[in-house]
This record gives sequence, C-alpha cells and structure tokens, in this order.
Amino acid sequence: MLRCSLCIHDERTAKIDIINGKPLCRECQVYLKHPIDREAIRREVEELMKGVDRAIVAYSGGKDSVVALYLAKEAYKVPELEAVMVDHGLMAEEAIENARRIAEHLGVPFKILRYDYSDIFREALKKAQSPCRACSKRTMEKLRKYALRNGYRYIITGHELPFGHHPYRKMSGGATQIRLLAMMTERERLEILERLPFQFPELPGYTTNCLVLGPALERYWEVHGHSFEHRRIAALVRYGLMDREKAEREVAKPVVPEEQRRTVLERLGLQELLKGE
Repeated sequence: MLRCSLCIHDERTAKIDIINGKPLCRECQVYLKHPIDREAIRREVEELMKGVDRAIVAYSGGKDSVVALYLAKEAYKVPELEAVMVDHGLMAEEAIENARRIAEHLGVPFKILRYDYSDIFREALKKAQSPCRACSKRTMEKLRKYALRNGYRYIITGHELPFGHHPYRKMSGGATQIRLLAMMTERERLEILERLPFQFPELPGYTTNCLVLGPALERYWEVHGHSFEHRRIAALVRYGLMDREKAEREVAKPVVPEEQRRTVLERLGLQELLKGE
C-alpha cells in the first residue's frame, strides 16, 4: 500500500502519486506548491488580537479551547472575555468540570448553553459517518447568535488549522471567528496546559471532552477501515504541528470502554448497535 512520504495519508484515505520518485498525496502536492507560512499566520494573529476588546471563547473544556482561553486572558489580555460552552448533551462530565475549574482559575465568567444534538449523533452512528462537521457547524451558529445578541464581535476558538492562509474568517452579522491556535504546535499547547489545573479525561479518540467521538470512530472504522479524523490529522503532520508517531496513534482504531459505548448508544436509542445484542 502506498503511503504519502510527507503526511500520514495512504491509499485508503487519499489519491497518491509518485512525484520525483516519492509517493505524495494530492493534498501534500498542493501544499508544496503553495506552502503555508507559519510565522506569517502567527504574526497575523498577533496583529488581529491587538484590536480585540470584547470576545467570547468557544469553550468546550477540551485541551485546545482551554489553551485558547488562557492565551486570550493571559497573553493577549483581552479586556472583556466570556467562556461559553455549548453542551450538546453528550459532553464528558470531566470536561465540564475542567472547564469550570479553569475558568474560575483564570477569573473568566463561564456560561453553559445546553442543546440536544441527538439528531446529529444518531444519524451519524446509524450511517457510520462522522458527526463532527455537523456538530461543529451547529455549535458555531449557536455561538454566533449568542455573541451578536450580547454585543460581541469576536468568537475565539481553539482550532490549530488556519482558514487556508489566514487565522480568521468573517461570519454573517458582523462577527469574526479567530482561530487563536492557528499553526501552534502540539508541544507548545501542552506546555501551556502544564501551567493549568487541567486533567486529561481518559476518552478514546482525539478528544478531551466528547463521549460520542470514540463510538463514532469505532463504528466508522468497522465499516470503512480507517478513521474519519485521518484528513485533519494528516494536515497537522503536513504543517509540522504533530509528529508522525503521535498522529499514527491518533488515527488507529480506538478502544472504547463498554460502559461509554452503552451510555452513548442507549441515550441515542441505538441499542441495536450494541455488540452481541
């Protein structure tokens, strides 16, 4: 099986060509023609944050949103901040406690908006698809509306991948989403977490907050033979934000505790997907 020599794509997950004697996926070929300037993006973040006076942080309680909150408060010293969590109904209790504890530690007001995303999760698990894009899209729309109702023009998120070659995007209604961690390496993020009272929940998949991701990854693996996180994590390797060894572990088939699987499937009314039943 051909494997990309630059990222972690293989023939299951991407089209791969031999270029100058080396296997390269199409995404890496585009990247090599139009490389992303990490330092330019980080400079753009610095310049953009100088004008941010009031903002909400899209605050899931996961490691990346915790780092984003810390940077907004301590590094960029945004005068008025609010940490806003969207609880989709299947957030890990440890994540909610992490979120509450760290917001209090940093002295930032913490708000939880509770919604039911079971329609998204049920559909994805039944069809062995990823729930993440639909979940993220709905969450960002909830946060956009919340921000505009409360007079905020900026929504800070903990994404490490930029929007193309920029760390921000304009949203409807005059809001701007800032990916504050754009092009920040995993090591840099972990060094910040070490300064905070953050506790890593033991959850399968590349998550520190969501109960659904592990079972969804497991189901996708059983049907498709690879991870739906592969493309995103391949990009992290391509941009030098995660090492290959760690990335390979992250896209391996997860081992989901039976209790977690049962909890998720029963809450979603999908008992028929329980193994052996």
